Amino acid sequence: MTTYEDRLAAFTGRVLVERRFGPDPVNVPMIRHWCEAMGDTNPVHLSDEAARSTGRSGIVAPASMMQAWTMRGYAASTTPADIGAFDELVALLDEGGYTSVVATDSDFDFHREARPGDDLSVEEVVESISAEKRTGLGTGRFVSTLKTYRDAAGEVVATQRWRTLRFRPSAAPRAPRPRPAINQDNEFWFAAAREKRLVVQRCTECKTLRHPPGPCCPECQSFAWDTVTAGGRGTLYSYVVAHHPPHPAFDYPLLIAVVELDEGTRLITNLTGVTADDLAIGMPLEVEWLVADADLTLPLFRPVAPQEH
Repeated sequence: MTTYEDRLAAFTGRVLVERRFGPDPVNVPMIRHWCEAMGDTNPVHLSDEAARSTGRSGIVAPASMMQAWTMRGYAASTTPADIGAFDELVALLDEGGYTSVVATDSDFDFHREARPGDDLSVEEVVESISAEKRTGLGTGRFVSTLKTYRDAAGEVVATQRWRTLRFRPSAAPRAPRPRPAINQDNEFWFAAAREKRLVVQRCTECKTLRHPPGPCCPECQSFAWDTVTAGGRGTLYSYVVAHHPPHPAFDYPLLIAVVELDEGTRLITNLTGVTADDLAIGMPLEVEWLVADADLTLPLFRPVAPQEH
């Protein structure tokens, strides 16, 4: 029985791209546009006189343009075509889960410079397909090919050893939860949360509890305060079900609630362990701590089991 490895190995030495001519011969306008885009000021690419002064017969194309002369262009590359060896190899690599690609190496050997009027072609042959490798991008295989560029007479102008990594992308780490705006007035609350303690600010003059934290009591305007530890129980006062805009740190739909604590203050939090269909105003809730990372722990709330209330 032919194995997957055998099927991959069968591509070694196979022609991936039959000899194909570029859409246009080498020409001075394209050379000029290329040099302007690349900031290449070498006069041999733009002036016959300058080129002849170096012993050349006239203008020559920059070596870095070699691939550009045989590229089919966007429209041609998106037009359906007969399935060829290249498409077969890509399909086989996709079958193995190697669905992503990145170029890794390009090694050119130039036999002569390309000149205006040259009608260039390219042929590509598979040199090797590596065994499976582990990389920083994911597990994959290096595919090495040899591209041969020829003029209209079939003479070799350049060769290019081209290597790509076809890989299974590693699962991206979950985006970090957005940072809260921590300041001198609320830092104590987040510090307590890191210890999994839910606290409420209290005015030491009139004993009024308040949340969110602030520097001054809204009842008596005193700046003196301390905290009390909340029991972690409350009821659902209000909620919204958020679908947009999505943020990669959250699962959607996202349940955002106003919870009224047994102590009487309210806080905005996320709900867990429940779906939107099961929510009901006034339902009993209890705290569940989310350790987002080493610096951030937050209180979420979940429904209290029926036997617990």
